[in-house]
This record gives sequence, C-alpha cells and structure tokens, in this order.
Amino acid sequence: MPLALLALAVGAFGIGTTEFVMMGLLPDVAADLDISLPTAGHLVSAYALGVVIGAPLLAAATARMSRRTVLIALMALFVAGNALSALAPGNGALLAARFLSGLPHGAFFGVGAVVATGLVAPERRARSVSLMFLGLTVANVVGVPAATLMGQHLGWRATFLAVSAIGLAAIASLALLIPAERGEGTPRVGLRGELATLRSVPVWLALGTTVAGFGALFAAYSYITPMLTDAAGYADTSVTLLLALFGVGATAGNLLGGRLADHAMRATLFGGLASLVAVLGLFPLLMRTEWTAALAVILLGTAAFVTGSPLQLMVMEKAAAAPSLASSANQAAFNLANAGGAWIGGLALAAGYGVTSPALAGAALAVLGLGVAAVAYGVDRRRGALAGAHERLVAGSSRRDAEAVRG
Repeated sequence: MPLALLALAVGAFGIGTTEFVMMGLLPDVAADLDISLPTAGHLVSAYALGVVIGAPLLAAATARMSRRTVLIALMALFVAGNALSALAPGNGALLAARFLSGLPHGAFFGVGAVVATGLVAPERRARSVSLMFLGLTVANVVGVPAATLMGQHLGWRATFLAVSAIGLAAIASLALLIPAERGEGTPRVGLRGELATLRSVPVWLALGTTVAGFGALFAAYSYITPMLTDAAGYADTSVTLLLALFGVGATAGNLLGGRLADHAMRATLFGGLASLVAVLGLFPLLMRTEWTAALAVILLGTAAFVTGSPLQLMVMEKAAAAPSLASSANQAAFNLANAGGAWIGGLALAAGYGVTSPALAGAALAVLGLGVAAVAYGVDRRRGALAGAHERLVAGSSRRDAEAVRG
C-alpha cells in the first residue's frame, strides 16, 4: 500500500481522538468551567453538529480545488478549532470552538476516501479506505485513553493542545506524502456536478443504509456503560478498558471489511449487517456474565465496522462522476446515525424495557439497514437490466442498418 495512506491515517487518528475524548473529559471540563454535567454534554453535540453541517458544505465549497490542497486546508481548520478549544475562556467560547473543530471532520474523510482510492489499483480500493479509517479505530484504542489520561493529570486544555500537535503532524504528512500528480490529476466537475450526484436514488439509498446500520451501533454503544455495570456486574473503573476492547474489535472489523469488500462489496455489506443483527439480538444474554459481556463488546465493534469500508465505497461508486460531495455526505450520515441511534436507544430505556433494551432497538435498526440495502440492490439490478436491454436494442438496430446498406 502507498505510504501516502499513512498521512490520511494520521489525520484520521487526530480527528477520532478529538471526537471521542470529550466524553471522558466532561467531568473535568464541567468542574473547571463551573457548569453542570448536562450543560457540558452540549459540547459533544456541538462537535456532531459541526460534522453534519460542515461535511456537505465544505465539500461543495472546495469542489474545484485540488484534493491535496483541500485536505491540508481542512486539517488546518481542525488545528485551529482544537487550539481555540484549549484557549477558550468559558463555555460559550468552547462550544463555538468545538463546532469549528467538527466542521472539517466529514469533508476530510469524504475527500480523503476519494484520494485513497485513487492511489491504488481498482481491486484494492476498499482496502485503501479501510487503512485510512484505521486511524479512526486506533484512536479509540490508543488516542482516546491516552488523551483522557493526559487531561485528568495535566488539565483538559493540555489534551486539546496535544490534539492540535497531531493535526500539525498530519498537515506535514499530507504535504510530504500525498503525490500531487495522483491526488490532483483527476478532472474536476465543479459544484454543479457534485450537487447533481445528490439527485441520484442509489446515492440516497446508500446514505440511508449508513444511517440505519450505524444507528444500530450507536443505539447500543451509547448505553454500553450501564449495560456493563448494571447487567454484567463490572465496576465503574473497568469500563475504560472494556471500551478499548471495543476499539480493538472495530479495528479488526475495519481491516476485515476492507479486505472482503475488495472481493465482494455487496456480500460484505449484507454479511456485516446480518452479523450486527445477531450480535445485538444476543446482547441480553451476553450481558449476564463478565466474560461474555467483554466478548459482546468486541463483537459489536467488529460487526459494525465490517460495514464501514463497503458503505463508503458504495456511496462513491453511485456518484462516480463526482464522488467528493457524496462521500462527505456519508460522514454526515454517520453522525446523524450517532444522534438518532442514541435517541432511539434512549426511548427503549425510558420505556422501562430494561438496561439491555437499547441493544434490541439497535437490532431492529440493523434489520432496517438490511432492508434498505436490499432495496438498493434491487434498484441496481433493475437499472442494470434496463441498461442491458437498451444496449441490445441499439446493437440490434445497428446490425439491421448495416444489413440494409449491404442489401
């Protein structure tokens, strides 16, 4: 694999760290700024809102710029947002800085996925996307625990300064390793061409699969701590280690999904979603003992992230003429899944169905994801059949014209 993919992975590592570290730092931030914990929780929402808004807008605004330049500019915005977070004098300024930090997130992964697939042979495209996403999953194993520990001992502001430093390293890596002749040589269609891709039914079906599939993950994962403590019997101090196990499973699933999707993208997607249905459906049983609960956490990460690369690649293929905006929109869909899945899981919990009920709500969402993916497959087959019939009709007409001329 090209060394240039390492630059994308470094950027993904920084983004993954800053996205999830706030959850571990909320008590420290709340105490330092003299705000309540629920108020501090808005800092997580501010980042997610930045992702959802920034992904399509920044991808559209930079449609005619070289992708290498776009990636460097997005990472510079990321550095600025995290540096301002470290220097924020109060909650309002920190909210604005977190929103700013989230703006480049989706566009970076969206444009980065397009660049990554352009660096490799067609039969290794999914693998290249999974290697970029490797930075995101490794962040959950190494970056988030280390950054949380740093924040607890040196203060939460030190964490965001450290993340800014990771962003600077990513900028240097992008400038040195992304080859301009390959990352920038693709003809650009501009804003109108990018927007035209969003009129495609297959693109929207692919985005819908992302929302439902990853909504299934977050319906359960958002409430994984009470499941582990109240149902499985773990102590609160063990949860951080168990969440790192989730990151290990996500990393394995990401790499496996990239490798399998290069051989059979659709089959990998269906298999991953079906596995997610099974794992989430078994959660009430698996959460009865400590060792099966730990296994459930690993399996959840693996099953969910097997679908990451095929979903990203499917969106890009459906918008092949102008993939940057659609690819970035898929990242916005991922964050909508985060918010929507957590909300649906919370409804199940609030209804009194038990501490593991969010997992069953997630299983229902994964079934919905399978349904949307099946509809997308049917639409593709129908379009393929119509295109084949049209080609046969044109070929037959050409033969008849040629025979008429000879006659």
